Amino acid sequence: MHFQSEPWGSYLPTRSVSVSGVSIGGDHDDNADPLERIERLASENAVVIFSISSCCMCHAIKRLFCGMGVNPTVYELDQDPRRGKEMEKALMRLLGTSSPVPVVFVGGKLVGAMDRVMASHINGSLVPLLKDAGALWL
Repeated sequence: MHFQSEPWGSYLPTRSVSVSGVSIGGDHDDNADPLERIERLASENAVVIFSISSCCMCHAIKRLFCGMGVNPTVYELDQDPRRGKEMEKALMRLLGTSSPVPVVFVGGKLVGAMDRVMASHINGSLVPLLKDAGALWL
């Protein structure tokens, strides 16, 4: 799994929220719309999970992907004090739900929250999505 600063297994809060030189907390996109920022971040990696570090459902989603051999990029929104809350609100609007996380994107496309991801996994449509995105080779 690809994280911004500390490996996920350490359970330590991250200070820097950046992946491949792109920072959620960086000054270069201060005026960017939160939905545009989410779309940009989601399109930069094969599997992207927007998460909150203390969320048990987020933990379950991360474990699901790791157990499948997928290395997702995880954005812990609670670790970004400047933009995390506005991104949470944008994710709630995007999904039309009251819970902003976890939200999963595969191949830059929205899969959805926990219920959609688990339904896709159970009905067998998640693995082909992961293969098409280049996140899974077997």
